Amino acid sequence: METYIQEALFILFQLSFIVQLYFLVNNQSRLTEYKPMQELLPAGIPVSVIISARNEAQNLSENLPSILQQNYPDFEVVVINDCSFDSSDLVLEEFARQYPNLKVVTITEHERFKTGKKFALTLGIKAAKNEHLLFTDADCKPASTYWIARMAANFTMPAVQIVLGYSPYIKTRGFLNSFIRFETFKTAINYLSSAIIGDAYMGIGRNLAYTKTLFFNAKGFAVHMHVLSGDDDLFVNQNATPDNTAVEIHADSFVFTEAKTTMSSWFRQKKRHFGVGKIYKARHKRLLSLDAASGFLFYILLTLCLVFNFEPWLALGLFMFRLIFQVIIYKRLFKRLDGKDLLWYLPFLDMIYYLYLNIFGLIGTFIKTNKWK
Repeated sequence: METYIQEALFILFQLSFIVQLYFLVNNQSRLTEYKPMQELLPAGIPVSVIISARNEAQNLSENLPSILQQNYPDFEVVVINDCSFDSSDLVLEEFARQYPNLKVVTITEHERFKTGKKFALTLGIKAAKNEHLLFTDADCKPASTYWIARMAANFTMPAVQIVLGYSPYIKTRGFLNSFIRFETFKTAINYLSSAIIGDAYMGIGRNLAYTKTLFFNAKGFAVHMHVLSGDDDLFVNQNATPDNTAVEIHADSFVFTEAKTTMSSWFRQKKRHFGVGKIYKARHKRLLSLDAASGFLFYILLTLCLVFNFEPWLALGLFMFRLIFQVIIYKRLFKRLDGKDLLWYLPFLDMIYYLYLNIFGLIGTFIKTNKWK
């Protein structure tokens, strides 16, 4: 009986290996072949940068100048001061005196009506004077003065209404920082590769652009206004098509931010994010669940094969085969997406990543949060 169980588990291990190889070859490898626009076209698209900020006085002081001083001829920056009770209003007033292209929208707290980020962004979008909208957060800083130019250039392509950018975390010491950066890297590979093959399912609000027309035609966030998070990924998931979505991964277009430094703060952040996955389109939920489950089973069953000495060399061979494929595909991507130092820890971080995906996926199914900041 034990032999039958071992054989069944090994067959399941082989199947998980095949599924993982499929995602590597059919999906993730597409990003290695993708070439961003090298020469910028003459800028002619007015852009509104939109930032929702709640109690972000320090971040606004540090990061807003790098956005207001972008090398782009026609843009405005709309900051929504969302019920802040710190000195955000004073910081924004000072910047408004220095920069005529800064527009401030202020939301005040109401006892009976509690606002969220989607409400704040909706007001910012309504206040924006331009058709093309570029989103980021107050704790984010563009990698260069050509961030707006790089993202906006994609709108010159016919039919493009959504532009997906990349937002890595700043490298610091410690395991938590390394894992957060690795998780961001893996997530980016998946959603950017899917967009390249015409099946975009999410974007990151720290670096995302779309048109005002698309927003209002889709009735904004109305479909998922009851969900705390999802102003970025749910909007893209419901409105992206094979023709209307572009990808921008030139280094000048990156937007950097600082990662959480404690497990508790990171846990709260991820708990908000994972709660929205259950609202994705059915085919996207199936694919993401298949990747998460197959990766988890691959490592669990590999461990069982090695511990209980059942076809250990064959199991180890399949592991090495997959690892070699990962290194071949990821080596170039790690370099392009500012994560080349993580390549040395690939097997360990990848194993932790799939454990994390399944744990937080389960948590997101049952837990709800009631505030965005």
